[in-house]
Amino acid sequence: MTARALLPTVSDSGYDLTPLTPDEREAKAAHLSDEERRVLLNQGTEPPFCGGLLDNHQAGDYLCRLCDLPLFRSEDKFESGSGWPSFHSPVDRDHIVEIEDHSHGMVRTEIRCARCDGHLGHVFPDGPAPTGLRFCLNSVSMYFAARDSNSRP
Repeated sequence: MTARALLPTVSDSGYDLTPLTPDEREAKAAHLSDEERRVLLNQGTEPPFCGGLLDNHQAGDYLCRLCDLPLFRSEDKFESGSGWPSFHSPVDRDHIVEIEDHSHGMVRTEIRCARCDGHLGHVFPDGPAPTGLRFCLNSVSMYFAARDSNSRP
């Protein structure tokens, strides 16, 4: 085990990014549905236009379903027409990890939660300003926490 693994990691926005231990991850995963496990733990994808968060337009935050890390904000969500909730920016770039994905005969960039390593979706370079990115997420990888328009996570 390296020294870095022993020290808590904190994101620029102040969230603890210390990786979950295998026991912590399994304890949290025990509360997931079969579909949530398939997507989060086994890099699955939910069918397009079926996710429960696709048409959500409330003010709030989208958090990792497995470890509760804030991932995206409602004000950064946009309608991409892709069939999955899409965002142009994460809450904090430190909250996601990008991995080159060679599955399905193509090269894509997979995104995972930085704390629990749960599969979230993919990021593509065809989004709107200000980033030009489209973070395309599986609804089952996240949950939504409503907030009033004056608060932040």
